[in-house]
Amino acid sequence: MLALAAVAILVAACGGSATSDSPADGSATPSVVAPTESASSSGGDASVEPSEAPSDEPSAEPSEAPSETPSEEPTQGPSGTPSLQPSPSGGSAGLCAGNADNRDFYASVAAAVDWTVYCPVLPSGWFVDSGSYRLAGGGRMIIGYKGPGGRHIQLSEGSFCADGSGCVPDGTDAGQATFGSETGDLVSTSDGGYALVVARGAQPSWLLVGSGMDEAAFRQIAANLIVVPG
Repeated sequence: MLALAAVAILVAACGGSATSDSPADGSATPSVVAPTESASSSGGDASVEPSEAPSDEPSAEPSEAPSETPSEEPTQGPSGTPSLQPSPSGGSAGLCAGNADNRDFYASVAAAVDWTVYCPVLPSGWFVDSGSYRLAGGGRMIIGYKGPGGRHIQLSEGSFCADGSGCVPDGTDAGQATFGSETGDLVSTSDGGYALVVARGAQPSWLLVGSGMDEAAFRQIAANLIVVPG
């Protein structure tokens, strides 16, 4: 009996030491793994989509045609009045004074009307200060330029004047002068400027008015007018 009791005590002692997970000094601690975080399906920046996807198409379509359409038949002037025709050398809106928008303006008018469109070729320092055109009633175009030293010109073309005066400013006859490829009547205006008109009183007609310059400078500007291809 004593021998059996000794064996039981020895087995119990060996079993206790085999089941211990901690070292004797207790210095080590079990490692802790943090739980993985995930974005909530109901919110969170990672799951938010833009409210609207960017559009591949522009928001507005450009206008395909002007609101006014040109008249099919231009108003004819009285018989015997000169009819302007493009000069043999032609011309180009790319040579017209001003910026790209101004040249596009001339090209648009020339493409829409049945009469010859002229534009000025000016040295640096000149710029457009006003411009308009309409296509109804045969069409008309009016455009003005300011230049250095207070110089100014205004070019009117088409059916811009409803009476026989040609809307030429008051003044005295100063002979004739070159208007691009044509010849017109020159007027020395009462305000010290000059006017040059072709086909006065007709529809269409052409009028250049200038101020702030001498006659030679005005004649040069008028002579340098070129045809804009339609």
